[in-house]
Amino acid sequence: MQEINSRRLFLQKCVSAGMLLTGGASMLHSCNAKEKSSAKEEGGASPPDPCSDYTGLSENDLKARESMGYVKQSPIPEKQCGNCNLWLPPLAGKNCGACQLFKGPVYTAGHCTYWAPQV
Repeated sequence: MQEINSRRLFLQKCVSAGMLLTGGASMLHSCNAKEKSSAKEEGGASPPDPCSDYTGLSENDLKARESMGYVKQSPIPEKQCGNCNLWLPPLAGKNCGACQLFKGPVYTAGHCTYWAPQV
Protein backbone atom coordinates (compact mmCIF):
# COMPACT_ATOMS: atom_id res chain seq x y z
CA MET A 1 0.00 0.00 0.00
CA GLN A 2 2.88 2.37 0.81
CA GLU A 3 4.30 1.79 -2.69
CA ILE A 4 1.01 2.80 -4.34
CA ASN A 5 0.80 6.00 -2.28
CA SER A 6 4.39 6.97 -3.06
CA ARG A 7 3.80 6.32 -6.77
CA ARG A 8 0.60 8.38 -6.67
CA LEU A 9 2.39 11.19 -4.84
CA PHE A 10 5.23 11.11 -7.39
CA LEU A 11 2.78 11.34 -10.31
CA GLN A 12 0.90 14.19 -8.63
CA LYS A 13 4.13 16.12 -8.17
CA CYS A 14 5.14 15.53 -11.80
CA VAL A 15 1.78 16.76 -13.11
CA SER A 16 1.88 19.78 -10.78
CA ALA A 17 5.41 20.67 -11.87
CA GLY A 18 4.43 20.33 -15.54
CA MET A 19 1.42 22.59 -15.05
CA LEU A 20 3.53 25.11 -13.17
CA LEU A 21 6.17 25.21 -15.91
CA THR A 22 3.56 25.47 -18.65
CA GLY A 23 1.72 28.26 -16.84
CA GLY A 24 4.93 30.16 -16.16
CA ALA A 25 6.05 29.86 -19.77
CA SER A 26 2.70 31.10 -21.07
CA MET A 27 2.80 34.06 -18.66
CA LEU A 28 6.29 35.01 -19.84
CA HIS A 29 5.21 34.68 -23.45
CA SER A 30 2.19 36.95 -22.92
CA CYS A 31 4.36 39.55 -21.17
CA ASN A 32 6.78 39.51 -24.10
CA ALA A 33 3.89 39.85 -26.57
CA LYS A 34 2.61 42.93 -24.70
CA GLU A 35 6.09 44.51 -24.85
CA LYS A 36 6.31 43.89 -28.58
CA SER A 37 2.85 45.31 -29.26
CA SER A 38 3.57 48.42 -27.18
CA ALA A 39 6.88 48.85 -29.00
CA LYS A 40 5.04 48.71 -32.33
CA GLU A 41 2.54 51.31 -31.14
CA GLU A 42 5.34 53.63 -30.01
CA GLY A 43 7.17 53.18 -33.30
CA GLY A 44 4.48 55.01 -35.27
CA ALA A 45 2.26 53.98 -38.16
CA SER A 46 5.02 53.38 -40.70
CA PRO A 47 5.96 49.71 -41.14
CA PRO A 48 9.65 48.77 -41.01
CA ASP A 49 11.54 48.85 -44.30
CA PRO A 50 11.93 45.24 -45.51
CA CYS A 51 15.02 46.09 -47.55
CA SER A 52 16.83 47.20 -44.40
CA ASP A 53 16.33 43.89 -42.58
CA TYR A 54 19.76 42.25 -42.25
CA THR A 55 18.83 39.75 -39.51
CA GLY A 56 20.02 36.65 -41.39
CA LEU A 57 23.39 38.09 -42.40
CA SER A 58 26.71 37.45 -40.73
CA GLU A 59 29.34 40.07 -40.00
CA ASN A 60 31.30 38.90 -43.09
CA ASP A 61 28.20 39.29 -45.28
CA LEU A 62 27.74 42.85 -44.09
CA LYS A 63 31.42 43.60 -44.70
CA ALA A 64 31.12 42.20 -48.24
CA ARG A 65 28.20 44.55 -48.96
CA GLU A 66 30.18 47.46 -47.60
CA SER A 67 33.38 46.57 -49.48
CA MET A 68 31.47 46.55 -52.77
CA GLY A 69 30.27 50.07 -52.11
CA TYR A 70 26.56 49.20 -52.00
CA VAL A 71 24.25 52.15 -51.32
CA LYS A 72 20.44 52.26 -51.15
CA GLN A 73 20.13 55.10 -53.66
CA SER A 74 22.30 55.24 -56.76
CA PRO A 75 24.20 58.49 -57.29
CA ILE A 76 24.07 57.75 -61.04
CA PRO A 77 20.43 57.51 -62.22
CA GLU A 78 21.22 55.31 -65.23
CA LYS A 79 23.26 52.84 -63.10
CA GLN A 80 20.84 51.28 -60.65
CA CYS A 81 20.61 47.73 -59.33
CA GLY A 82 17.32 47.29 -61.19
CA ASN A 83 19.09 47.58 -64.54
CA CYS A 84 22.27 45.71 -63.57
CA ASN A 85 23.19 42.35 -65.08
CA LEU A 86 23.85 40.95 -61.58
CA TRP A 87 20.39 41.96 -60.27
CA LEU A 88 18.00 39.27 -59.06
CA PRO A 89 14.40 40.58 -59.15
CA PRO A 90 12.19 40.24 -56.05
CA LEU A 91 10.46 36.92 -55.54
CA ALA A 92 6.66 36.80 -55.47
CA GLY A 93 5.39 38.57 -52.37
CA LYS A 94 8.74 40.25 -51.64
CA ASN A 95 9.59 43.95 -51.94
CA CYS A 96 13.36 43.67 -52.31
CA GLY A 97 15.55 42.08 -54.91
CA ALA A 98 18.95 40.49 -54.45
CA CYS A 99 22.42 40.50 -55.98
CA GLN A 100 24.58 37.69 -57.28
CA LEU A 101 27.66 39.17 -55.59
CA PHE A 102 26.52 39.50 -51.98
CA LYS A 103 23.77 38.34 -49.62
CA GLY A 104 20.82 40.27 -48.29
CA PRO A 105 18.03 42.47 -49.59
CA VAL A 106 18.80 44.98 -52.34
CA TYR A 107 16.89 48.11 -53.36
CA THR A 108 15.93 48.43 -57.02
CA ALA A 109 17.32 51.98 -56.97
CA GLY A 110 20.54 50.86 -55.21
CA HIS A 111 24.05 50.86 -56.64
CA CYS A 112 27.48 49.32 -56.05
CA THR A 113 30.89 49.66 -57.67
CA TYR A 114 30.43 46.37 -59.57
CA TRP A 115 27.40 47.56 -61.58
CA ALA A 116 27.31 45.82 -64.98
CA PRO A 117 25.02 46.77 -67.87
CA GLN A 118 22.38 44.27 -68.95
CA VAL A 119 23.05 42.72 -72.34
